[in-house]
Amino acid sequence: MKIAVLLSGGVDSSVALQLAKREGYRDITAFYLKIWLEDELSYLGSCPWEDDLKFARAVCDQAQVPLEVVPFQSEYQERIVSHVVKELRAGRTPSPDILCNQQIKFGLFFDRIDPSFDKVVTGHYAQVEARAGRFLLKRSPDPVKDQTYFLYALNQSQLGRLWFPIGHLTKRQVRKLAEQFDLPNRDRKDSQGICFLGKIKYPEFIRYHLGERVGDVIELGTGRKLAEHKGYWFYTVGQRKGLGLGGGPWYVVKKDIETNQVFISRSDSYLTHAREKFTVGPVHWIAGEPAVAALQTKVRHSPHLEDCEIHPLGEGRWQVTLRNKDQGIAPGQSAIFYEGDICLGGGVIE
Repeated sequence: MKIAVLLSGGVDSSVALQLAKREGYRDITAFYLKIWLEDELSYLGSCPWEDDLKFARAVCDQAQVPLEVVPFQSEYQERIVSHVVKELRAGRTPSPDILCNQQIKFGLFFDRIDPSFDKVVTGHYAQVEARAGRFLLKRSPDPVKDQTYFLYALNQSQLGRLWFPIGHLTKRQVRKLAEQFDLPNRDRKDSQGICFLGKIKYPEFIRYHLGERVGDVIELGTGRKLAEHKGYWFYTVGQRKGLGLGGGPWYVVKKDIETNQVFISRSDSYLTHAREKFTVGPVHWIAGEPAVAALQTKVRHSPHLEDCEIHPLGEGRWQVTLRNKDQGIAPGQSAIFYEGDICLGGGVIE
């Protein structure tokens, strides 16, 4: 079997490579996808993709596996960044990593590599199971690291080609394996945040593309101006951190993109603005529509699942009713549906 390994320079994908070798596979090629935007944002600070590539090469040298660098910056700009900026300008909260997995890592990359590669290995915390002629996406046993939220948009063809060697492991187990394999990057910290930004903070990326525009922070209910902000696109519904106000905690309740106003509320009244119903669409079902309406959902990347019921509205749109109200349902985010440990699919919140 011929194996392609997506190697990031981090511990997870490096352990996945070693596990593929331990299974006895020898026809392995590693690929590093260069999608960092830090070249254009270099004035903001360091460019860690060079460190990532250095570690990726060291891991491949140790494993005696060839490494190829595949540049995808222009494609990423066209397909992901432009979409993210458009959504932010419209007042929504996009999930760029979901789009990256669907269109770049498991889309364009699958098209770019030789079709003779039977499997593509990655270091994702998720599992693929073949059942009754269909491929199912299953959650990792590590609820904190589980990445099915970011993989729900994959189709049957993509899942059938994927292999997640660490998908059945916890992060602690992966760290132990990194020690056992004596990996050059075994002590490297996990990356945080959005995949293409590296050490660049998301607000810096937003500022680069959308700039700043001063607006008012308004207390919902009283209409009282509490502060000024530098653009509604820096905020998302449900946000609590980074508001810089005393007498809280305060939460972002809504945004008005026409007036550039951000409305907030204190915790004691915030629950009155929580929602139990919302619409998603179009919904992508990984292995077909579910047979039952009672499911679980995630409306953000989190270890927690919420009970819900779903009902079709037509044209791929579904109404979701939560058992318990949620304070942070933001248009543009994705809602993902589960039945037990199976990730069924999901869609974008309207």
